[in-house]
Amino acid sequence: MMNLDEEVRLWTTNAEREKTENLATLYSIMNSLEYLERAYVRDSVNGKEYAPACIKLLAQYKSLMKLVGDDIGGVETFMKRFKMDHPAALHRLTVGVPATVEHSAEATDGGAEAGKWVAETTQSFITFMDALKLNLKAKDQLHPFLTDLMSGYSRFKGSGEWEGRGKILHWLITLNAMKASDEITEEQSRQMLFDIENAYNEFFRSLSSNKGN
Repeated sequence: MMNLDEEVRLWTTNAEREKTENLATLYSIMNSLEYLERAYVRDSVNGKEYAPACIKLLAQYKSLMKLVGDDIGGVETFMKRFKMDHPAALHRLTVGVPATVEHSAEATDGGAEAGKWVAETTQSFITFMDALKLNLKAKDQLHPFLTDLMSGYSRFKGSGEWEGRGKILHWLITLNAMKASDEITEEQSRQMLFDIENAYNEFFRSLSSNKGN
């Protein structure tokens, strides 16, 4: 006969306990990210408060996925399993960068700071294109470079309207969905280089056009 006063144990071994705690932490991160995204949309938090909090949650999520990714069958499967209606969190985890980067929340028109940003973004473009030319194809090799590129690119006024933005974001989402050891194909590598080179050229055309106005 079942003893209703007996404590229900969710694990019988240390390994099961660690897995259960990791899943609970993952659930908590997704909840926190959903609340953060909604707060940002409602202007309850500003960009300077939102961005570091979002980056921290995304980093924690990526670390946890290395431990439980094979067990949960993907983010959407996990959310369905636990009946989580978190569309904002799902989108942010899919994109892999804060909304301030995705939607170009920063802006610059000129000055010393703008010159610094141009130099940094130019270097990010060159570094990423060189990585592709050196035949680097693993997600953990390319994703950090592309994230840096997108962060710098998004600082510029008008970048949200540039054609290259959609291409960069597309490849960022593609890499974000891969496991760390997964590799892009040769065809993907050639297309990615083509898209990034075009974005690079457009970047400088747009900056030159702005200077001429």
